[in-house]
Amino acid sequence: MKWRKLGQVFDPAHHALPEGCTRFAQGPQALVFDDFVRIYFSTRRIEERSGLPTSHVAFVDLGRDLRTVLRVSDRSVIPLGETGCFDEHGIFPMNVLRHEGRIYGYTCGWSRRVSVSVDTAIGLAFSDDDGLSFHKVGAGPVLAASLHEPFLIADPCVQRHGGRFHMWYIFGTAWRPHGPDGTPERVYKIGHAVSQDGVHWERESGKAIVADRLGADECQAMPTVVRLEDGYHMLFCYRQATDFRTDRDRSYRIGHAFSGDLVHWVRADEASDIVVSEQGWDAEMICYPHVFQWHGDVFLLYNGNAFGRHGFGAAILE
Repeated sequence: MKWRKLGQVFDPAHHALPEGCTRFAQGPQALVFDDFVRIYFSTRRIEERSGLPTSHVAFVDLGRDLRTVLRVSDRSVIPLGETGCFDEHGIFPMNVLRHEGRIYGYTCGWSRRVSVSVDTAIGLAFSDDDGLSFHKVGAGPVLAASLHEPFLIADPCVQRHGGRFHMWYIFGTAWRPHGPDGTPERVYKIGHAVSQDGVHWERESGKAIVADRLGADECQAMPTVVRLEDGYHMLFCYRQATDFRTDRDRSYRIGHAFSGDLVHWVRADEASDIVVSEQGWDAEMICYPHVFQWHGDVFLLYNGNAFGRHGFGAAILE
């Protein structure tokens, strides 16, 4: 897969964001229309009472050149959860797809914990107004912690193949103490689940479907799948479990895997050439990839330095 970078296409610093948010455009996810593409992303605001961040989902509409900003949402497209719910403190990311006249939005909700920083689960919402707003099917998640996946269920990528819904997601495998104070750092892998209705899921519980490159504590996130003539390609991001915030060489890179049946995946990072730039907004890391097809072309959206603080860029498959 030879990618040609189109550069940074959206910087949140240059636009008014909803819900009092002032920074970040993380986890871009596309919903295509004929003349524009609507890209959902997660942005942040600092709560006055707690001084802590919350994540909110907004969107930007981009023109056919993926550069012209046509519209930025003036409100969050989906509310956060009520007190005690899995998405009380934020939603990041939200993956969308069209099915039977509706738009399905699969959310990754997160809430703060005490012994560790966060826990996550996957929710579902519907839109009946072309993705301007979403209403949740319920207050709880459709995929959450289970016997063999005890925490950190997140990053859904949902598609329909062969009459069924397929979900690629991540699940936590460990919290590793690190540093002089033993702060826990998370480890997570990519898993797979199927569904007949998009609500009730059967998963290969606790089975990591993508091989490690950096060792057992490699962290894998944000899988995205595209079907091409030779089979199915998955892009995802991966990093070391520790010191990834301050060490450029331990931070996120984009990996690649290939499958002929959507179940068995062969890792082949060398088959995709999307890498960090020599300088600029994506020179320290590249992360949170999302692939979509539009008017016969295949596009890749991704975040750069500081986990998307400076927005997202795009590339086209040549």
